[in-house]
Amino acid sequence: MSLLSVVIQGGWVMLLIFITSIITIAIIIDRYRVIRKSRSNVPAFLVKIRGLLKRNDINGALNVCMEARTPTANIVKKGLKKFSFGHERVKEAIESAGKQEIHKLEKGLSVLATIAGVAPLLGFLGTVTGMITAFMRIEDLQGAANPSDLAGGIWEALLTTAFGLIVGIIAYTFYNYLVGAINKFVLDMEIVSNDVVDIVEELRTSDNSKENG
Repeated sequence: MSLLSVVIQGGWVMLLIFITSIITIAIIIDRYRVIRKSRSNVPAFLVKIRGLLKRNDINGALNVCMEARTPTANIVKKGLKKFSFGHERVKEAIESAGKQEIHKLEKGLSVLATIAGVAPLLGFLGTVTGMITAFMRIEDLQGAANPSDLAGGIWEALLTTAFGLIVGIIAYTFYNYLVGAINKFVLDMEIVSNDVVDIVEELRTSDNSKENG
């Protein structure tokens, strides 16, 4: 039996569950790719930025950020663009950029969480409507229905529950996985951001000492 025939036999509720499964797979693949790309070469990026900043090469650090095109690089870039305005402006820019990047990383997770809760409920709804149809069949046959008259309707009804639970379990599992991966990445971004802020403060302090000297 093909997937299409299963969806057709399950009725409109099964169609809704099938649509949620497609959305679930699309979100999982998209977020996994984004997070994997975002976490690549963070240590190497930090080493480059730290070296350039300690040489007071702000333009070189900005060029590295533009080439990297990762959330961490975007955060550092926003901060370095405010370098001439002082330490506090750099810190504020990094914090603001960090919130924006986290929001981008979490895109679609609320939908995934909703599907995790709704898909099983759709399955149960399909079971209820299927059982209603089965009992209506009994009424139409004036109580003379045999098991074969009811088996098809009940089978189709239980099918929606099974598929709804499957989609819900997958969505819930990957939601937790993606949230955990994003939280780990946020910690990495905080480490890089704090390091950049500290180096910027050291540079500003050093420049002020030279001017006073």
